[in-house]
Amino acid sequence: MATKGTILYIEDEEDILMMYRVKFKSVGYTFLGALKGKEGLQIAKKEHPDVILLDIKLPDMDGLDVLKALKADPKTKKIPVVVFSNAYQREYEDKSLHLGAEDFILKTKTMPEEMIGVMKVYLDKAQMKQGKK
Repeated sequence: MATKGTILYIEDEEDILMMYRVKFKSVGYTFLGALKGKEGLQIAKKEHPDVILLDIKLPDMDGLDVLKALKADPKTKKIPVVVFSNAYQREYEDKSLHLGAEDFILKTKTMPEEMIGVMKVYLDKAQMKQGKK
């Protein structure tokens, strides 16, 4: 099966990361995972995924700082980022969108199957911008 696109998920909870790895791979996406923000930044620069899913609470650096770094780097600034977190405060959502995130989605209100649909929308958009579709 040809890949439908590449998703990088920066998430500190390994069980959640593994669950989404299985879900996204089962429908044909290439999946990259990082348990820390700095690791995620390195992967993003090296692999240039089509879309990044980003948690806010990370052990080594705040997800908002990761988002700032992604958007400040010419190699990664055009990659769509969807903040996907349980750390909901209106301030986090506002700041995420202000810093360039495409969306802010609350994990506890979104089933994994729903995220497959959400990622399809962002992957399709990213691929159209890149002339892949």
